[in-house]
Amino acid sequence: MEGQTFVEAEVWTVAQTDQGNVVLVRPKGSDLAVPIFIGQLETQSILIGMGGVEVPRPLTHDLIISFVSHLRAEVTRIEIYDIREGTFYARILLRTEGGDIAVDARPSDAIGVAVRALCPVFIAESVVEEAGISVNLVAGLRLGEADSSSASPSSVPDAIVPVSSEGEIGKLRAELETAVAEEDYERAAAIRDKLRELES
Repeated sequence: MEGQTFVEAEVWTVAQTDQGNVVLVRPKGSDLAVPIFIGQLETQSILIGMGGVEVPRPLTHDLIISFVSHLRAEVTRIEIYDIREGTFYARILLRTEGGDIAVDARPSDAIGVAVRALCPVFIAESVVEEAGISVNLVAGLRLGEADSSSASPSSVPDAIVPVSSEGEIGKLRAELETAVAEEDYERAAAIRDKLRELES
């Protein structure tokens, strides 16, 4: 969109609320984060990408990255550029031999691609102004199971699941290997998320 101002952001965390799974996009250096409600499969894929969990067969976002690579293109950035009636809009920007192109995408899919391509994430200032919430409201969130839900600009619901610090790293690593071998990617992503937290 013409005249928009974008700020670079990070995929801050993926969490569970009493209304479903949410990915929080936080402008760098900001005290605000934008919660975008996403479905269970998208949650799983984003966490796998963030954690670098190796899967035996490509997931949808891995397939997208493979297509882009084989077409000799490059994902240069993603943009979350608008919110209308509670629905967020995003696009994936690609550099190809024929020039730059923008591909319309759901924010969850754009983020799933971004965490794999390790490309910058940008969000429109207007979206942050409309949908941003204080990071203090969401400190200590973690992934949990939920049904698919549409995006919502409202504040994160009151009921949240705090991060657990219990468990031994060795045991979690063994559980992670078992979950990946059984292709239980949701459990693998949750375990990897917990491992990263304990090892940091």
